[in-house]
Amino acid sequence: ATSKPRARHKKVKITVIKSSGHYSFVFFLAGLKLTDCESSGTSCCLPNDVSTVAGLDIGRQKPCLTSQRHTAAELISISGGWFRMGADDGPHPQDGEGPARDVFVAPYSLAVTAVTVAEFYEFVRATSYRTVAERAGTSFVFCAFCNRDLDYPAPVQAPWWRQVSGACWFAPDGPESSIEHRLDHPVTHIARQDALAYCQWSAMRLPTEAEWEYGARGGRCHQPFPWGATLEQDGMHHCNVWQGDFPFSTDQRDGYTGCAPVTAYRPNDFGLYNMIGNVWEWTADRFTNLHSPHPVRNPSGPLNGGRYVAKGGSYLCHASYCTRYRTSSRQSLPPDTTTGNLGFRLARSPKSQKA
Repeated sequence: ATSKPRARHKKVKITVIKSSGHYSFVFFLAGLKLTDCESSGTSCCLPNDVSTVAGLDIGRQKPCLTSQRHTAAELISISGGWFRMGADDGPHPQDGEGPARDVFVAPYSLAVTAVTVAEFYEFVRATSYRTVAERAGTSFVFCAFCNRDLDYPAPVQAPWWRQVSGACWFAPDGPESSIEHRLDHPVTHIARQDALAYCQWSAMRLPTEAEWEYGARGGRCHQPFPWGATLEQDGMHHCNVWQGDFPFSTDQRDGYTGCAPVTAYRPNDFGLYNMIGNVWEWTADRFTNLHSPHPVRNPSGPLNGGRYVAKGGSYLCHASYCTRYRTSSRQSLPPDTTTGNLGFRLARSPKSQKA
């Protein structure tokens, strides 16, 4: 595989400003021209056209045996039914949110939260599994979080990302960082095969895109957000997305600059936390932006294709740039993508259904 061209950017300067009781972090990215990035049609959230492992030999990972005790994840049983999936007013036609269509989802269970760092640690301790990022020796970190005394390669189309040697699930901002105070955060730097290995070990699976979206909506089938019609409904912050001028400054008015704990904010009406914002989550489906307008039961995506659907948006999503923090929002990713804002959530079929 051949990676996209990359630029090098000098050190990131950060200035902290306090105003009206809030701290603002202002990032100065040398050489960054936001208009160039906007015209490329890429996402602010993920370097979605750059492979983490392009040109690298990461070897093979031994398969993980199913755990006898499975996982401590808490799941919510969802009865399923018909709902209106997608949206006709998505801001990025290439994402394939539309047309809005009637979809039936059979009963299933969905994890209350994304898989946490602590849960993934238990998996690694039991299996000695090494993630794609570990084997590649590199992953993508948002520029403000990595070591500002060093220069790192940056994707041309998303220069706020840095490809940082040593970044992985237990060193999310690079080798000098740790997970000591992030055990209740979503595990990140997770490629699709890492998520599938955890699913195999825990005797669960990834949710389909339809299951994920049905769960995210929490019964509010005609609303863009799990809580209603507007992002900051009733003047409250309901999720962890970018606050400020992306990617140059953030005022943390929602409480966080990067990842938040998995139970931050109120759950939706199904009892599910952080279905919007915080980190993108892998689904089981391959990506297509072509959908039948006719009603369909239990869709599971196309049978072929080299890209997969991630849902939910992340702490980097912002209305001025991508607005991919709505229940219908979706992202197309190569399966070996690993970043500091990409994780996953578990699903399970009833015993009468094939998982």
